[in-house]
Amino acid sequence: MEADALTAWLEQLIFADLTTVELTARVIDSVAEWGAGQGWRVYRRAPSVLTLPPPLERQHSVVDVAFARTDGPPLVVEVDHTDRTRTVDKLLAEAQAGRIAIWVRWGSGPFKAPPMPVQMATLTVTRRSGRRFARAHDLIPPAHGAGITEAQEITMPFGETS
Repeated sequence: MEADALTAWLEQLIFADLTTVELTARVIDSVAEWGAGQGWRVYRRAPSVLTLPPPLERQHSVVDVAFARTDGPPLVVEVDHTDRTRTVDKLLAEAQAGRIAIWVRWGSGPFKAPPMPVQMATLTVTRRSGRRFARAHDLIPPAHGAGITEAQEITMPFGETS
């Protein structure tokens, strides 16, 4: 399943103290890199099959990233940190049009699964001070003495002057 592969890719992200906007942009960049690495054509802010709500119903919504693939149907990805009904509606419309739809959810979880056939990829992050986020494993300090392979004791002369 494509969402599982994308989740594994996103697990490699390392960051600390990013704002909501910065983190969303970082995830979108990483999703685009993942698809490009598969040899797929990458389209950012690609037109969706879903139109905008009134009074803009003549215009189409956009998806964060779309991929054209020679080895399968097109794939579309939306990235969110909130549970938005509009995102689910958009991805369901994309799936109905024959595309594989993936919703990338990031946050502290748990994440409510979208209705089928929408797939979900997740990225668990930790909220830091204020509205900043980091990867949980990046917050663990190294073990005491990590990196020390050999120690040598020396005597320090106290009170002696040269």
